[in-house]
Amino acid sequence: MALSRRTIGLGIAMTMLAGCMTDTGGGIVSRFRNVGPDSAAVQEAAQAGQGAQTQKAVVKPGEASLIIHALQQRPSVLEAGTPYSEIATSVIASDARVAEAELRVAQLRAEAAKRNWLPKIGPRVSLTSLGDFVADLVINQVIFDNGRKKAERDLAKANVELAAVTLVEDGNDRVYDALSLYLKSQENRALNAHLGRALEDMAHFEWVMDERVKGGVSNMSDLNVMRQKLASIRARAGEAQEAAGTALAELNAMSAQPLDTVSGLGGLRDASAGEALGVLRARAERETAIAQAKIARASHLPGLAANGSVGQSGPSYGLEVTTDSLFSLGTMAELKAIEASKQIADRKVAEAREVADREIAAQQRQYAAYQRQAAEAVVLTRQAKQNLDLFRAQYEGGQRQVMDVVGVYETYANALETELELKFKAARAELELARLRGALAEGAQI
Repeated sequence: MALSRRTIGLGIAMTMLAGCMTDTGGGIVSRFRNVGPDSAAVQEAAQAGQGAQTQKAVVKPGEASLIIHALQQRPSVLEAGTPYSEIATSVIASDARVAEAELRVAQLRAEAAKRNWLPKIGPRVSLTSLGDFVADLVINQVIFDNGRKKAERDLAKANVELAAVTLVEDGNDRVYDALSLYLKSQENRALNAHLGRALEDMAHFEWVMDERVKGGVSNMSDLNVMRQKLASIRARAGEAQEAAGTALAELNAMSAQPLDTVSGLGGLRDASAGEALGVLRARAERETAIAQAKIARASHLPGLAANGSVGQSGPSYGLEVTTDSLFSLGTMAELKAIEASKQIADRKVAEAREVADREIAAQQRQYAAYQRQAAEAVVLTRQAKQNLDLFRAQYEGGQRQVMDVVGVYETYANALETELELKFKAARAELELARLRGALAEGAQI
C-alpha cells in the first residue's frame, strides 16, 4: 500500500513538472516559460490559418503548415465535364493509394511526437548477486535538452509534409500517365481513320489504273507501283489500329471503369498552379534536414533530466546531466558541419526553383512552337487540297495522267498527316506543361 502511494505521488509530481515545461522561442525545453495551447501566440496563429481556409481545403489551426496549405489550395487545370476530367476521375478512383497510406503513417507518428515532452514511465527489473529479482518503477522527465524534443516534433511534422507532397506527386503523375495513353490512343485512332480514307481513294486510283492496263493504255509497272502504295497504307493503318488498341487496353487497366467510348481533345485551363511540386518537395526536405541538424546538435550538448524510481529497491530521486555523445577534439568541427547542412538545404530549395522555372519556360516555348506549326500545317493542307482538286479537274478533262493525280494526292495526304501529328504534339506539350506545374490533380481532392 505504501509502495502504491509513493508511486502515485511520484507520477503526479513528474506530471506537474512536465506540465510546467514547454518550448521557448529558440526551441529549448524549459520550465521557466508557460505557453499553453490557449496562449495569445497560438490563437493568433490559429486565426491566421483560418483566414486562409477555403470550402474545399480546411487547414486545422494546430496543423497549420505552409506546404500543406499550398498543396490543399492547389487547383487543377482539368475542366469539369471534359474527356480529360473523366479520365482523371476514373484513374484516381482506382489508385492503390500507397502514398496515402504512407501519409497516414507519418501523421500518426507526428501525433505521437506531440507528446514527447511528457515523462516516460517504465519498469526496471534486475537480478541481484544473491539471486533475487528486484522490480522498480522508473520515471524520467527531461528538463533541458537544447531543443531536441522540439526538433523531434518538427521532424515528424516535416515527414508529414514530405509524405503529402509525395501523395500529390503520385496523383499528378498518375493522371499524366493516363492522359498520355489516352492521347496515344486518340492519335492512332485518328491516323487509322485518315489512312482508311486514303486507302479508299488510292484503291479507286488502283482500279482505274487496272482498267487502263487491261485496255492497253497504261503500263503494268504503274499498276505495280499503285499496289505497293496500297500495301504500305494498309500496313500503316494496321499498325495504328494495334497501337490504339494497346494504349486503350493499358488505360482501361488503370481505370475504375472502361473508357472505350471517351473521345475528343481539350479540357485544360490556362492557369498556373503556384510553385512546382519539385520546389515544394525541396522545401519539405529542407525542413527535414534542419530538424535532423537540430537533433544532431542537441546530441552533442549536455542536457538535464529528472529521474525517480520506486519499488523494492526503495524510492530514489535525483537530477542527471545527460548527453548522447562525449566531447572530443572533433566535436567543434562536427557542430560546424551540422550548421553548414542548414545552408545546403536552403541552397537546394533555390536550385529546385531554378530547375523548375527553366523546365517550365522551355516547355512553354515548345508548346507555343507546336501550336504555331500546327496552324501553319492547316494552311498547307488547305493549299494541297486546292491543288488536288485542280489536278482532278484536269484529269477528268483529259489533261493529266492518273499517276499525276496520285502524286498530288500523296502530297495532300502527307500534309493532312503532318497536321494531325502536330495537333497531337501540341496536345502532349500542353499536357507535359501541366505536369511540370503539378496541376493535373487537385490537391484538395487527393
